[in-house]
Amino acid sequence: MINRTNESDPRTIHAQAIKYCATEKSAFNNIITLYSKSHSNLHLCLSYAHRVFHYQIPKPTVASWTSLISAFAGTPSSLTHFAAMLRHPALPSQRTLAVLFKTCAHIGAFSFGLQLHAIAAKLSVATQPFSGSSLVSFYSKSGFFGDARKAFDEMPDWDQVSFASLIVGLSQNSRPIDALSCFANMVGFNVRSTAYSLSGTVSAAARIMGLEQCRMLHCHSVVTGLDQDLIVGTSLIDGYGKCGLVSDAREVFDELLPCMNVVGWNAMMAGYAQQGDSMLVLSLLRLMKVRGLVPDEYSFLAVLTSLANAGLVDETGKWLSKMKVDYGVEPEIEHYACFVGALAGCGRLQDAEKVVTTMPFEPNAALWRLLLTACATHGAVDMAHTIRNKLASLHPDDETWNILANNGRFEEVAEMSKTTEDRMVKKVGGKSWVEYQGKAHVFLAGDQTHPRKNEIYRMLAELITKSENLGYRTAPHTNSGEIKETEKSEGVHYHSLKLALAFAVVSGAAVAPSKPIRIMKNLRICKECHESFKFFCRVLDREIIVRDVNRYHRFVYGRCSCGDYW
Repeated sequence: MINRTNESDPRTIHAQAIKYCATEKSAFNNIITLYSKSHSNLHLCLSYAHRVFHYQIPKPTVASWTSLISAFAGTPSSLTHFAAMLRHPALPSQRTLAVLFKTCAHIGAFSFGLQLHAIAAKLSVATQPFSGSSLVSFYSKSGFFGDARKAFDEMPDWDQVSFASLIVGLSQNSRPIDALSCFANMVGFNVRSTAYSLSGTVSAAARIMGLEQCRMLHCHSVVTGLDQDLIVGTSLIDGYGKCGLVSDAREVFDELLPCMNVVGWNAMMAGYAQQGDSMLVLSLLRLMKVRGLVPDEYSFLAVLTSLANAGLVDETGKWLSKMKVDYGVEPEIEHYACFVGALAGCGRLQDAEKVVTTMPFEPNAALWRLLLTACATHGAVDMAHTIRNKLASLHPDDETWNILANNGRFEEVAEMSKTTEDRMVKKVGGKSWVEYQGKAHVFLAGDQTHPRKNEIYRMLAELITKSENLGYRTAPHTNSGEIKETEKSEGVHYHSLKLALAFAVVSGAAVAPSKPIRIMKNLRICKECHESFKFFCRVLDREIIVRDVNRYHRFVYGRCSCGDYW
């Protein structure tokens, strides 16, 4: 009998195993696992595990090999030990392959993973629960969702792990609708939710800013007893934050505060950052330190984002330096992007360009695109042309003319459009959508596909007329709701955001007067829509919340929470 009273040091149990279980392979298999899970010197413990395998297990079984491979999981050594295993009589089990698939996904060894799949198929274990679920996860994390779905469909029985692997894979591969549908199927098959399947589904709902879905999933977490799980709680904080309900996110955060980890703190800070609430973000950062938690790069990304969204340029620059000097966290390109965005947003374009060209990273397309947007906003046409050329060298198909079009630079737009047409590039348009009765109603500019289009255009015409009576001026429109070809070509009258708002009004998407109208947009809100929504919120006497690609805009009493800085 092995005494486990001193499990903090696995060498003690190892000594007892030598004394009492010298011939039992299972005992030494467990010793290998114990060393791999030790919290002491991991490198030393892994060397002990390796010595146990080679010197105290003369004829290792598949269980012994699996213990050794699992001990080195997530490292190339795991694959090396598997190659050595193939030179011995023992064949891998589904548990062995499950560990190896996870390792391949972790270290990016896709080719090796394909060979493992072939071995699994040859041994008829590719569709078994452990190996099959890991195979789904491997293909999903490698970006091959079609293969992941095929591996899932080939499994004869689906369990909690296989569904969780597929749901997480769908969510991570930007397939949120499919992830939500898969979760519904899982519930329909009476398969119990796990923390991973539920958190993956909440992440999918957050990606489309589906408030109704987040609330239903929150209720589901309470019913299933998963609401106190940190993984689920963090996903809910992130989901509510991305839906703009930071008060709901804070309630979840406060409930889990005693055991909340850094990831959860970062999610809460990110929710405030999207609102530009730098005071609360900095308050949370200070509270983190009081509770003994060490902020990481994501913590400071939230800080910089909040300062940049609030237009606090100098403070953004100070914290960019402070995170390195005072906290020892090296800034990444995303941190520099916050500073560049803050500088560019207030018109300091030369300073922003200097940061881009002198930072210790090669500028990516996102940074040049950010600068180009600022150039269009501030009318810096010459700089815009220079930056456009740099952006084109990285992404020839980038649709830069839309940025200038939203700011009235139509000559430059025509020139850029011609250049793009010569390259046979397909344009990607902006989309806006409203969630209504669990369904996302998506609109494009000048959209004529919605079954209630006549009501929508009449309502929009009415909103524009009433806004003009309050002092807003826009180009001519038709009260009948029909679009003239000249108006359709100009595009500004019937932007997707305005159509989504009109639909929200005629459909009753937010019936209660106390509830805000919520609209999502896949691009940055344009100047025209931003100005018109100040009047629309007065006409409707309703709060309107717009979530664009960068941040939240809360329109109320004729003003926007961003202070016209975005």
